[in-house]
Parts: sequence; structure tokens; C-alpha cells
Amino acid sequence: MGYKPMHPSTVTYSKNIFVPVTNLCRNDCAYCGFKRTFESGEAYLMPPHEVRAILARRGSEKEALFTFGEQIEKTDAGKLLLNELGYTSMTDYLIELCKMAIDEGLLPHSNPGILDYEDLKRLQPFNASMGLMLETTAKIEAHKRSPGKDPALRIEMIENAGKLRIPFTTGLLVGIGERKEDRINSLNEIARIHEEFGHIQEVIIQPFHPKPYTRMSMCTPPTFDEMRDTVVEARRILPEDVAIQVPPNLTSFERLIECGANDLGGISSLTLDYINPEAPWPIIKELEKLIAPHRLKERLAIYPAFIKKSWMGERTRDLTLRYADELERLF
Repeated sequence: MGYKPMHPSTVTYSKNIFVPVTNLCRNDCAYCGFKRTFESGEAYLMPPHEVRAILARRGSEKEALFTFGEQIEKTDAGKLLLNELGYTSMTDYLIELCKMAIDEGLLPHSNPGILDYEDLKRLQPFNASMGLMLETTAKIEAHKRSPGKDPALRIEMIENAGKLRIPFTTGLLVGIGERKEDRINSLNEIARIHEEFGHIQEVIIQPFHPKPYTRMSMCTPPTFDEMRDTVVEARRILPEDVAIQVPPNLTSFERLIECGANDLGGISSLTLDYINPEAPWPIIKELEKLIAPHRLKERLAIYPAFIKKSWMGERTRDLTLRYADELERLF
């Protein structure tokens, strides 16, 4: 597929702290190297003091990215560990962690997996934005043991976030058994949702990376051509106000910017990408050189258009506006 190189433009990113709250999950995706079981002795649920210790390391970071497995209270280990902390649901615990992040001067962005409308509504006041990867609208073998990866459930949650005016991140995971036409269908579905609700601020185009000891450990990751074509299709299909994000530690991002990508997501100088620990974050100063002549610009977990609409969670409003003013003066 051909494409026209972009003229010099602005490429954005967010300074974040990555908090992997738990590695328990009700799903069992064939490619996931993050999930652990209680039986392995490696499963955990971070207690509040451990989370606060991570958040308290904040320097110039402005976002707290909370990520974890889905609906752990539906697993025996999750129930046990939550009860030990005095909670019966992950949503209840996450609300307390979001409050903690705000107290530490960080804007929460939560990736909690599938939630129903009421749980989303409860979390909304304490988050600047939220996210859920659509991954694919196709029914694939890799998701056979994962009830939360039913495309209909994921679409419903993304739509519910739109009804609640939650600035939202979603995206595609490329190379997990879907076909090219499935990627196009997924992008068209995201475009449809955004045209109806107007809340999707960015779409991630992320490549599958094989992990040791997983059922897909011997599978081949997508080629650059597949990533390039997906980014080109994303820019063609998605509305212009939706950013196209490519992870700089997982992709040939310099070349993908020329295809229409304009965001590099959250980058941390303090914490690993715990989902892909084999892929270190790039240094910001190096990024500035690598993407030249494009300009690198810091953003918040919530994009400027949604700040103007006041769609941030009410408890994050003051912090959001203060940081937005600081970044506006800086740039």
C-alpha cells in the first residue's frame, strides 16, 4: 500500500508512572506473558503502601497509568487477596488508588478491562481518562479462553464510556490471528463509535510480541509492512480528531510517523513497561532527535479538546487545568 510522507508535524506523548496493580486475570489469552496464577507463587495484588511508594517517586510525571488483569474478584485468588485488603471488588480498590494518585499530583488513567456501566460511572470522577483495547472485532483462537475478549462486550464498554463522556483510549493488537480485513472492520467499528459519542481521543496500533512460555511463544510478530498498512488504514478510516498512537518501545515509530501516526503514548523514566518488560522505554531527548523534523510535545492523559469540553473526572479537574496551563506556557 502506498502512502504520502507527512510534512513536519507535532507528535505527542505523556509522562507517566506505570502501576501494574495486579497480575491476576479472569482471562487466559494465548499471547499474554503478564498474567500469573496463585498456584505459580508469582501472583500478586499490590497493597496500598506499595502503590503509594511508586506514586511518590513522581518527578515531572503527570499521569498514573493503572493497569491490571480483568475482574480478578471472579478468581479464587483475586477474592482472597482483595478480602485481605478489605475489599470485595477491584473497582472499589481502584477508586481508592485513583484518589491516592490525585493526592500525589498525578492524573489517573485506568485500564481495568471489562466494566459495566455502573462501575464506569463510579470510576469516572476519579479519572482524567480511561482505556480498553478493542484488539479485534474478529473471533480468534487466541481469545478462546478469555470471556472478556468477546468483541461485543468490549464494544459495549467503549460505547458506555461514550455515554458517560469519558475521554477514551482504545486500539488494535496486530498479529494475534486476525486478518487484514478484520483490522479494517475493527477500525471502522471504532470510527462508528466515535462518530456517535465523540469520546475516543486516541487509537493504539500495537504489534503482538511473542512471550516465552505462552501458547503463542513460537508465533511470528507482524511485519513492518503489516504495521505500516494498519497505520495508513487507521489514518484513512478514523476521524482527524482521533490520534493514532504507536508504542515507541515496540515499533519502528520513526517510519510509522511518516504514515500518519502522531502520538507515542505514555513514556516513563521511572517504571518499566510491565506488559512488555523486554522492551525498554526510549529516552525523551533521544526521541526528539529520532523523530526530527517532527516536533515532540508533551501532553496530558486527557487531550486538549476534552479539557475544553470539561470532560475530565470532577476530582481531577483542578489538577488537569493546572497542568494544562503549565504545558501551554512551556510550549
